[in-house]
Amino acid sequence: MTERKGTAKVDYLKRIEKDIQKKWDENKLFEIDAVDPGSAESSQPKYLVTFPYPYMNGRLHLGHSFSLSKCEFAVGFQRLKGRRCLFPFGLHCTGMPIKACADKLKRELELYGNPPQFPEEVEEEEETPAKNQEETVIKDKAKAKKSKAAAKSGGAKFQWIIMKSLGLSDEEIVKFAEAEYWLDYFPVIAVQDLKKMGLKIDWRRSFITTDVNPFYDSFVKWQFLILKEKKKVKFGKRYTIYSPKDGQPCMDHDRHSGEGVGPQEYTLIKMKILEPYPAKLSGFKGGNVYLVAATLRPETMFGQTNCWVRPDMNYIAFETVNGDIFICTKRAARNMSFQGFTKENGEVPLVLTIIGEDILGVSLSAPLTSYKIIYALPMLTIKEDKGTGIVTSVPSDAPDDIAALRDLKKKKVLREKYGITDEMVLPFEPVPIIEIPGYGNLSAPTVCDELKIQSQNDREKLVEAKERVYLKGFYEGVMLVDGYKGQKVQEVKKPIQRKMIDKGEAMIYMEPEKQVISRSADECVVALCDQWYLDYGEESWKKQAADCLSTVETYCEETRRNFEASLEWLQDHACSRTYGLGSRLPWDDQWLIESLSDSTIYMAYYTVAHLLHKGCLNGQTSGPLGIRPEQMTREVWDYVFLKAAPFPETAIPKQNLDQLKKEFEYWYPVDLRVSGKDLVPNHLSYYLYNHVAMWPSDRSKWPQAVRANGHLLLNSEKMSKSTGNFLTLTEAVEKFSADGMRLALADAGDTVEDANFVETMADAGILRLYTWVEWVKEMIANRESLRSGPANTFNDRVFASEMNAGILKTEQHYEKMMFKEALKTGFFEFQAAKDKYREVAVEGMHQDLVFHFIEIQTLLLAPICPHLCEHIWALLGKTESLMKASWPVAGHVDEILIRSSQYLMETAHDVRLRAKNYMISGKGKKGDPKPTQKPSHCNIYVAKNYPPWQHTTLLLLRNHYEKNGGQLPDNKIIAGELKDLPELKKYMKKVMPFVAMIKENLEKNGPRVLDLELEFDERSVLMENIVYLTNSLELDHIDVLFATEADDKIREECCPGKPFCVFRTEPSVPLFLVNPQPANGHFSTQIDIRQGDKKDAVIRKLMKIDRGIKDLTQVKLMRYEDPVLGPRRVPVLGKESVGKVAISEKASFHIDLSAKKIQLIDNGLTVDVGDTLIYLVY
Repeated sequence: MTERKGTAKVDYLKRIEKDIQKKWDENKLFEIDAVDPGSAESSQPKYLVTFPYPYMNGRLHLGHSFSLSKCEFAVGFQRLKGRRCLFPFGLHCTGMPIKACADKLKRELELYGNPPQFPEEVEEEEETPAKNQEETVIKDKAKAKKSKAAAKSGGAKFQWIIMKSLGLSDEEIVKFAEAEYWLDYFPVIAVQDLKKMGLKIDWRRSFITTDVNPFYDSFVKWQFLILKEKKKVKFGKRYTIYSPKDGQPCMDHDRHSGEGVGPQEYTLIKMKILEPYPAKLSGFKGGNVYLVAATLRPETMFGQTNCWVRPDMNYIAFETVNGDIFICTKRAARNMSFQGFTKENGEVPLVLTIIGEDILGVSLSAPLTSYKIIYALPMLTIKEDKGTGIVTSVPSDAPDDIAALRDLKKKKVLREKYGITDEMVLPFEPVPIIEIPGYGNLSAPTVCDELKIQSQNDREKLVEAKERVYLKGFYEGVMLVDGYKGQKVQEVKKPIQRKMIDKGEAMIYMEPEKQVISRSADECVVALCDQWYLDYGEESWKKQAADCLSTVETYCEETRRNFEASLEWLQDHACSRTYGLGSRLPWDDQWLIESLSDSTIYMAYYTVAHLLHKGCLNGQTSGPLGIRPEQMTREVWDYVFLKAAPFPETAIPKQNLDQLKKEFEYWYPVDLRVSGKDLVPNHLSYYLYNHVAMWPSDRSKWPQAVRANGHLLLNSEKMSKSTGNFLTLTEAVEKFSADGMRLALADAGDTVEDANFVETMADAGILRLYTWVEWVKEMIANRESLRSGPANTFNDRVFASEMNAGILKTEQHYEKMMFKEALKTGFFEFQAAKDKYREVAVEGMHQDLVFHFIEIQTLLLAPICPHLCEHIWALLGKTESLMKASWPVAGHVDEILIRSSQYLMETAHDVRLRAKNYMISGKGKKGDPKPTQKPSHCNIYVAKNYPPWQHTTLLLLRNHYEKNGGQLPDNKIIAGELKDLPELKKYMKKVMPFVAMIKENLEKNGPRVLDLELEFDERSVLMENIVYLTNSLELDHIDVLFATEADDKIREECCPGKPFCVFRTEPSVPLFLVNPQPANGHFSTQIDIRQGDKKDAVIRKLMKIDRGIKDLTQVKLMRYEDPVLGPRRVPVLGKESVGKVAISEKASFHIDLSAKKIQLIDNGLTVDVGDTLIYLVY
């Protein structure tokens, strides 16, 4: 991160922000209530925006700021559009992390004292788990001892040190050993930090979750009573991601890594080891010993030819609940112990530890295969982090298997190395079991032959082979085996699995789809748990959620696809746990409602929160209606939130309950919910499910729009506290100011791809904002010096049209929540239009347009940078807050006029480049450069029509474009047709480059590129701006001529929209210009006088050198009465005009090159002017 040179500009912005935030707070600008139907305000549409409440176990960071900025910008825009906007903000404390951190801190204080004295190196401590926090215990019968798992991962930090890093004192940290203190501390700080950002939040409605807040606790329990009544909440054994260390299900919000990962179902294939057993297994003689393999493709078991074992991998043999012995990896056994495979939950009765080499060559009886006996063979690529470490081999349909089997068959040395005999390998050939269109009945050998896969080491080709056949096999494959012949693979997968399970040849086995690590640093398993769960797999509920999604605005097709995929695969979701913070199930209070389940319809609670509790986040102080938490019964909540519910028996006055009901009915539904894309598969999908469950027949309460964004990178890298690439919200505001940070957040990115907050860009944004406000102050101070009268020059009209276009474009971007684009069109390009106007308006900027621009710019930027815009609004003399202003109404946009202005700028750029090339000297005979003088004059030639060869080419292209529905054919076709046209034969070298240029311009600018004439008069545009062109190109004179007046070469080069220019250098004589006025910043200079120059031309040459002169009329040009002695006399203060004669508008200069003399011709009188003129600036 680069070090700054100073902070004056950012400090200036922060002072403004502090003042503006104070005024907003005093005027309660963002506190808003429901209005009565029929009232004046009821005609204004409402707009409710929400953001997933952040978790309160630390300070909010820049990532939070990025997501919630989308809400904030949307609210800012919608306020300007006349909507009554509500942006409430809650704070989440439900779940495990706070409780886990508090308990960890408490234990550190017990172990290491207060303040703790940590040893330099801490070995893994052993901890006896509580009954409900059991870790897997590997039970070794031979030793009759139990080993204990570590309480923490070796790399974990001490909680005390983490708290110290937050800047807390030792005395303060001790208080965090109690979970309740976290709820008092971090939520208050979060509110303070958010207020510094200048958010448009109604803070009266803020709250924290958990049963600490009795009103919210009552609300959540009401929700779950209804869900249970509607049979959405069920109880039973369900597979779930589970943390053995924590002794409970590990939901997404409880995970350190693996968010969104669910249980993956496998079919566990039991392959019985046949006697004689190898030496290592001799103790199992007479028992049932199985190698167990996990497969996702039970339908392929008919084609087994062997099984695979990794020679150097560690395996264990353990006893199952019915006395059988299973051999697999320790990791897989740990998963199985939580799924009813062993006698005691979580205990793996270890019988033997072996390595793969010990069981190579064992003979096996495998289910469904046509081979009576198969063998365990070596495969070196088996991974330990997936499945059981034992792999079934189906070489007919698995590319990996056929490649490995072919290796063993070809390489006798490999077989001998692992003690594999020929009869274990050579007789076994792939068995045709599935017909796949395009690959036949042996898909794996076919695709391996096609890709020329030589061995199992061709990893990349094998990946491609699997991609080709697996999906096609599942969706299009047809079974060939008896009993299932002719049936689709996807139809028989489950029946084949069930058949093997019923015969005792297979079992259901689950493990996480990917590794999941809990926040307590525990690798999670899949466990079969008794639990309360939300049945998101229930078909009618799933269908209703999909119906809801169909009407939701997602702003992005990828977000919609992610939603659709999530609704497709969502099944049971465990909604209860035994450890952590939260509300308890109202019918079974041993269970807590987990954090993803108490946060699905809380947006409804926002509508009434400010009336239930006041002045506190934890709901401990009753609100303005005087309602007590215990009065909020099931029937009361029904009346408030369910339209058809009857008035309950209650002591609460009806008018008070009606006020609660009015708030809910007015503000609901949620018009926009904004979140990171990672919440689509969980929270945001549950959000849809629960809304349709609670209001199944009232679609008016269903969510309206969801905006998902990507993650935020900081300086193109992932944010990380450990690397130091990290900023909290408050640090970002301190470093960049609130508006500076908000500008950079808007500029960071809009899509679901990762956005990038770049600090150098934030600093550049601060400079832009500072420059903008300083320019506004300059314009206000110099208002009277700006041009007045009719605003009807070419550049006035262009500027007005560009402002109107900017309003329309920016409005469209805000509506689509494309804030980076809105910033581009509504600030960067808008400012560029002003800068261009300032540059080209040589007659001076018009006062009305300048101040119209300032007002419009302030409104367009207000949603993103509200503090500075509010400040500028006040500078403009507006008495009412900008927060009450309206979005500007765009006037007429003259697109042709705007394009003619673009043409002007492009022409100026092109002529400037040509002038530069003109100055680059050629080479003489001996390589000496030819001296080239700077050009003084230029002829610009414009063409009304294209040259004949271009005209013919364009006609052909336009015909194709119209016939082909707006498409041009390939260049080969175009070239073939053009070369047959006799009038183009001598131009063929030029024709195809011209076609390429037209095609490129067609993509950029649309079909008008194919027009045979321009939509505006080129010569008129250039002539109207001839002074600008002459000045900016540093020329003395420009003539604009038609190409028809030029020679053949120029006529060939010149076409509509592409003028041609010819430079020349006219002779000149140097002349001194002297300013005798004292202390005015204007000095003596030298210019070149050319034949025929007039007074205005001389002053313009002076203005190019002296930028302090803004207006021709400010300058008085004079000659000495005595051109010889005049310059030698000392000027007298206040009598600068004495002895001088003013030069008239009609006078012209005449030069004598041979004598290097300058004469002035005025009214037929010719006088010498010597080598010096006088100028005065007023």
